[in-house]
Amino acid sequence: MGFWVGMVLGIAAGVAIIVGFARCENSRAARRRQLAATVASFSKMTIEDSRKLLPSDLYPSWVVFSSQQKLKWLNQELTKIWPFVNEAASELIKTSVEPVLETYRPIIIASLKFSKLTLGTVAPQFTGISIIENTQESGIMMELEMNWDANASIILDVKTRLGVALPIQVKDICFTGIFRLIFKPLVEELPCFGAVCFSLRKKKKLDFRLKVIGGEISAIPGISDALEDTIKNAVEDSITWPVRKVIPIIPGDYSDLELKPVGTLEVKLVQARDLTNKDLIGKSDPFAIVYVRPLPDKMKRSKTINNDLNPIWNEHFEFIVEDADTQTVTVKIYDDDGIQESDLIGCAQVRLKDLQPGKVKDVWLKLVKDLEIQRDRKDRGQVHLELLYCPFNMKDEAPNPFAPQFSMTSLERTMTSMENGSGGSSFDMKSSSRKKKEIIMRGVLSVTVISGDDLPAMDMNGKSDPYVVLSLKKSKTKYKTRVVNESLNPVWNQTFDFVVEDGLHDMLILEVYDHDTFRRDYMGRCILTLTKVMLEEEYEESFNLEGAKSGKLKLHLKWSPQPIMRETRK
Repeated sequence: MGFWVGMVLGIAAGVAIIVGFARCENSRAARRRQLAATVASFSKMTIEDSRKLLPSDLYPSWVVFSSQQKLKWLNQELTKIWPFVNEAASELIKTSVEPVLETYRPIIIASLKFSKLTLGTVAPQFTGISIIENTQESGIMMELEMNWDANASIILDVKTRLGVALPIQVKDICFTGIFRLIFKPLVEELPCFGAVCFSLRKKKKLDFRLKVIGGEISAIPGISDALEDTIKNAVEDSITWPVRKVIPIIPGDYSDLELKPVGTLEVKLVQARDLTNKDLIGKSDPFAIVYVRPLPDKMKRSKTINNDLNPIWNEHFEFIVEDADTQTVTVKIYDDDGIQESDLIGCAQVRLKDLQPGKVKDVWLKLVKDLEIQRDRKDRGQVHLELLYCPFNMKDEAPNPFAPQFSMTSLERTMTSMENGSGGSSFDMKSSSRKKKEIIMRGVLSVTVISGDDLPAMDMNGKSDPYVVLSLKKSKTKYKTRVVNESLNPVWNQTFDFVVEDGLHDMLILEVYDHDTFRRDYMGRCILTLTKVMLEEEYEESFNLEGAKSGKLKLHLKWSPQPIMRETRK
């Protein structure tokens, strides 16, 4: 009897426990659903909804809603701490910029140092902010647009080579630019990042005035301009991107954040055409300045071509690249006026991120008056460039097959790699006073002049009697096709072979003439570098006639390489 009573009580107790547990779980599930619905409702709240729930006096001072309020709060906080920032930043600027000033010190100045430096009492004002999270590199990037009308007190102690000491004050500083802050790497411990990098991402405006304390700086000719250039070069070299200053927050190795070269850029300045004439008598005498960073020792200048609005340079320059994603290559063309200041004809720019690593890009760029002005309808001419970007970590990078101390240009390495069918080892970027060996791209260039298309009419009957003169710029060898009478679409199909001694620095010129009994009329020309045919070995293409309203030449080019060695002393 006791057994049956115990069994009934046990079953009842078990059922009660199960029912109670089920009800508890249902209640918890209901609360979870209600909490999820509440969270979803809060996630859909707008700024106006939150303002209806809580009055503004209940919000802490750091809570803001709009970007303008964020900037207002940021500027207010910066104003509060500016005296401390001024003290720390002034000393940092003095110790870091003074050596750079000495580097760019003009020859007429014997020494250049700060005798006083303080940033003043007026804090900069931030006018824009953007935050970019970079999960790939485990960092956060912030860009702040800043405007600063400073009352800084900066005095330079300048000593000229004439023995004159000048205390020069830098006044009325007006600056507008974008600063970039990088918080990297992100870590779990506070403040959640290991180091911060800062750099001047973009300099929009930098104006200042120089004044000799107790005198006029204009009393010594050349000092003012020389000092202005020195200060601007120091700013460019010390804090302008891709240069960045690394401040460790948590102890560790942050050498990977420092500025390091990532590759080389080969630039071939080929030619320009239809340049604006800057001279009243005769034609302009153009030369070009090419650079990646606008520093005196990193800018390359071409030779001057006298009295020519369609100059041919065919010059090669090599640059170090520190950040291919943001850097650009800039070319500026000037009219050489001798001892007077050169007149700018026009400029152009190419972003390095638009270049495919290891591939030559052939571009014609329209010249503009100012790179910052997007709308410039005036025709200032065009410039022709060939660009090759080679990262250091490129897997198919061509080796130097001779010795580590011998160096080649990236273009030579690319071509040599294609010829040898190999690649892989590194090369020495450091220049040396010892002998170095360079590759001369020697070979045979076969040019087939296939046909012409829509050539300009030169005769009274609306026809022409065209023929083509072929020549290499560095060679005296010339060939001429036969004359095709009364045709604007002639077919020649003639092949000519040139022995090329230095293909990297030579050019093929094809000039089209109209044949008459006692004279010949110039119709136009095509100017080709040999880069593409050496890389591809053989190709066929139609080329527009320069200097003509219409017309094309269809050519077939073939390259048979015969590389040889030469020794040069740098």
